[in-house]
Amino acid sequence: MVYKYKTKGVCASGIEIDYDESTKTVNKVKFFGGCSGNTQGVAALVKGMTADEAISRLEGIRCGFKGTSCPDQLAKALKEITAE
Repeated sequence: MVYKYKTKGVCASGIEIDYDESTKTVNKVKFFGGCSGNTQGVAALVKGMTADEAISRLEGIRCGFKGTSCPDQLAKALKEITAE
């Protein structure tokens, strides 16, 4: 299933996540906006990873002086998806 998440406090405006509920696996991630190289890298790294693993690796990462980051926002989105 494809989920859309509106980010908060980062340069990217949103994230689209293709998530397989039966295997709890991230199939594909697409960021809208943000630092292209970084967001593409994060998206490539979490492909095929379970949501729990991605959350544990990405949650709490900060971008400079901001209290969050694109990877942290992805973790928040995955937490929201898995809580449903």
